[in-house]
Amino acid sequence: MRILQLHCDYIEYTPTKKEIKMAEDIENPETKRFEEIVVVFVAIEDDDDSSVAQNAISQIKNSMEKIGCKKLLLYPYAHLSSNLAQPSIAMTLLKEMEDNASDLEVSHSPFGWTKSYNIKVKGHPLAESSKVITKDSKDNKEITSEALKGESKIRSYWKIMSLDGTMVNMADFDFSNHKKLEILSKYESAKQRRVDEPPPHVALMKKMTIADYEPASDSGNLRFYPNGRLIKSLIEQYVTDRVKEYGGYEVETPIMYDSEHPSMVSYFNRFPARQYNIDSDGKKLFLRFAACFGQFLMANQYQLSYKNLPFKLYELTRYSFRREQSGELVGLRRLRAFTMPDCHSFCKDIDQAIDELKIRFDLSKSVLHELGIDESDYEMAIRFTEDFYNENKSAIEELVKKHGKPVLVEMWKEKFFYFVLKWEFNFIDNMGKASALSTDQIDVENANRYGIEFVDENNKTQHPIILHNSPSGAIERIIYVLLEKAAKDIKEGKKPQYPLWLAPTQVRVIPLKEEFNDFCETLTDKISANNIRVDIDDRNESIGKRIREAEKEWIRYILVIGEKEVNSQNLSIRDRQTGNVRELGFYVFLKEINEQTKGKPFTGLNLSKHLSERPPLMV
Repeated sequence: MRILQLHCDYIEYTPTKKEIKMAEDIENPETKRFEEIVVVFVAIEDDDDSSVAQNAISQIKNSMEKIGCKKLLLYPYAHLSSNLAQPSIAMTLLKEMEDNASDLEVSHSPFGWTKSYNIKVKGHPLAESSKVITKDSKDNKEITSEALKGESKIRSYWKIMSLDGTMVNMADFDFSNHKKLEILSKYESAKQRRVDEPPPHVALMKKMTIADYEPASDSGNLRFYPNGRLIKSLIEQYVTDRVKEYGGYEVETPIMYDSEHPSMVSYFNRFPARQYNIDSDGKKLFLRFAACFGQFLMANQYQLSYKNLPFKLYELTRYSFRREQSGELVGLRRLRAFTMPDCHSFCKDIDQAIDELKIRFDLSKSVLHELGIDESDYEMAIRFTEDFYNENKSAIEELVKKHGKPVLVEMWKEKFFYFVLKWEFNFIDNMGKASALSTDQIDVENANRYGIEFVDENNKTQHPIILHNSPSGAIERIIYVLLEKAAKDIKEGKKPQYPLWLAPTQVRVIPLKEEFNDFCETLTDKISANNIRVDIDDRNESIGKRIREAEKEWIRYILVIGEKEVNSQNLSIRDRQTGNVRELGFYVFLKEINEQTKGKPFTGLNLSKHLSERPPLMV
């Protein structure tokens, strides 16, 4: 079945003539007009049955609830498909859809008639959607959790919260000054993750020799070249350093677990994830999709007092595994194997958890900023149960004020997941897709599930509240964001570049002639001794070609060394950021770089210092 769903100011149609013999009989073909209505154009296809009709009307009703409309017009529309069902079957299924929508003000346009119509569609993010609905494949053997199966049944209410705490329905919010928030709202509420074409960062990740697909592995598992591994390792180290400064205790836990362990069986029913399954010596194992259970099993072994709380465990998982659907996998944005910084904080009660949540919120904003991602690059979504909102309005409103602009709200009437609140920062890429970065959750179930306890002030045993925070989100996704931002710069005619501390090469030295090579060797040794990544293009190529290739590698500083430079106290520096050539003293130059990389981790070159020794990479 194919449907096109439109939320309309009005539709007006007039039956003009019967198109088929089995056309529905109508006594008086006349013009009909409906206002403030959802119109669903429907094409019933060959092999559709009652289950498809029920699924379709269920999805239609769910989306109508989100936009707050209770009037529905089912409009038979054969032009959506070239594989139509027999008219008798189509009429039966349309009637079944109408009967199953009896709790709405539902009607239908006559089947089998040619009609003229006028229509005016509203302009909000949920006003237009299309779906293809088929019978579930009987050959699909993939095992998914009960939570995953039930996720599509959750009743969500989508709203926008402004800085003063007011909430309005998404359809009523003026997005004219919040275009990225509008994209996020439409993307999240539609829950369409499939990618139709590769976003710009995919070409850049290959061109800049950062990463590529690995054809010998499962989809969504990438290979990282030396440049990519250097960038990735620096981001990993920076995020880890920040979490440890915050007070996280770094641990390491296994990547596979027994799926029949009691705590795992219970957890699967509350966490919607597709996992990789392994059979080993009669055990049914799975590859972890988060660091949660490893840290929870570890926390179970600690004898905690309220004086120890909040108690923070942290792991950088290399890797976490999720069997995302193949149509959703693309480049560095969505993977099946990814690196996730994961920090759990065990708190004595909701009040302490909320206080800690605010601290981690600020930490996450700071981490993203220092990674080169500005507040203008992302939008915030916050999800909570209605009960939690009513009891903690001021805390939620404070987070929105900290964010500084309106946020997308998803509110649940009932608690379906193990958490009662979750916030996340979402980057909007060049293809209009949203991707979550930083996030935190308030978990009210898993301490009990895993037997994690602490002794309170009255010497009584209690279960802590658990916070789940990733201050950056997946490391691969950070690289994706930086490359998407670079792609946007290229489109706007700007020069793309890495944050200097992440650049695989920060300074390139180019000798004009071979006779200056010894000077260049000494110079690069002095520069690298100050924790700066510097290499030498000693190839037998023209100076123009070597400068152009340094530009193509986004190298910030280029030092061309000739007789003048050898005999001068200053360096002649080509600065990619400004496009200027400047004369700077050696130590002034070092100070300029060190000021830009201050507080960031450092590692040396991940390739030979001499370009003549590097084999070209075929990409």
